[in-house]
Amino acid sequence: MAAVAKCTVPAFTGLRKNQTSQASSSKAAVQQTAKAKTFAVRAVAEPAAKKLTIEEAEARVVAGNPPPAPPAKPRPAAPKGTPIVEPLNLISRPRRNRRSPFLREAFQETFVTPANFILPLFIHEGVDASPIGSMPGCYRLGWNTGLIEEVYKARDVGVNQVVLFPKVPDALKTPTADEAYNPDGIVPRSIRLLKDKFPDLIIYTDVALDPYNSDGHDGIVREDGVIMNDETVHQLCLQAVAQARAGADVVSPSDMMDGRVGAIRAALDDEGFNEVSIMSYTAKYASAFYGPFREALDSNPRFGDKKTYQMNPGNYREALIETHADESEGADIMMVKPAMPYLDVIRLLRDNTALPISAYQVSGEYAMIKAAAANGWLDEKKAVLESLLCIKRAGADVILTYFATQAAQYLAGERR
Repeated sequence: MAAVAKCTVPAFTGLRKNQTSQASSSKAAVQQTAKAKTFAVRAVAEPAAKKLTIEEAEARVVAGNPPPAPPAKPRPAAPKGTPIVEPLNLISRPRRNRRSPFLREAFQETFVTPANFILPLFIHEGVDASPIGSMPGCYRLGWNTGLIEEVYKARDVGVNQVVLFPKVPDALKTPTADEAYNPDGIVPRSIRLLKDKFPDLIIYTDVALDPYNSDGHDGIVREDGVIMNDETVHQLCLQAVAQARAGADVVSPSDMMDGRVGAIRAALDDEGFNEVSIMSYTAKYASAFYGPFREALDSNPRFGDKKTYQMNPGNYREALIETHADESEGADIMMVKPAMPYLDVIRLLRDNTALPISAYQVSGEYAMIKAAAANGWLDEKKAVLESLLCIKRAGADVILTYFATQAAQYLAGERR
């Protein structure tokens, strides 16, 4: 064996009484250093173990002399009092694929990413952001101030799709909603501004008359209270063309008038906008979950309700009628609204069309999660991500959600 070099430490003598404690500590430190140096010298002086060739290593194993490895860990003990039972005679035990976080991730079937989100944004003519009381964290944004800031925030975490909803001044609202197709209205102006700042931003628009209608309905109201279908569709076509001309990528008729998808498709094509997509609100239900949204836009119906054009919440098969109609009329994307209470309808559309499906996690769904989280009844992050995952699992390709930026931030944190 090679000689080992030794390190010696000179002794300390002649300490004063008040130096004893300090000297003792110093002596221990020096001894520790000496040991470390001795080990280091030994490591350098001793030759490394011979490295076996592959053939030599295999020969050792064949000869029954395998290299050592740690023993298997003992099976964890059950708590005291656990009954002793015969194992169940099960061929399949699905829990085997759930026993580790790595296995669970490996076998996960559905994922959400920021690319799946469309962020709804409320805009108004003001400069300052105006908070929406029933939607904590959401604001009416200045069309040329806060809107830009919110889009910057969304894009920073990977959300590059937005849909615009305007708060229109009462003085511009009329029974025929002519402001809806004003080329210098708040929506066309906002589209042009966004496209100037963010050319690759995907902009969806809402095609409906209720923000512009003095009656608060999605269509023109006859004197006996009937919502006029064909006349409304005429106005919707003008609105969609105005939005396309401003630079919208996707127009989204949410009105639920019969035949409007085909009419809008024809109007867009006639004006040369055959590249502009239509996301139809195919199965839009007359839901109680829209309340906070209507507060945000001040667009509650002045009288009555919207049950003569929006779908009955008790109907399922009827969604197939709307699905077949919209697909045959040229829809590019079909939506279910609301989302969580109608997961079965999302799956119904997914199973009956090859077109992309969108789902709208509406204002009431957002407000419920926010309120429960504020009271400590839910973990907001977990509830948000689970709700979006469930909507995606049901069959939605894209999700309109007020949580878009927040959820993308959560997902970015999980990837780190």
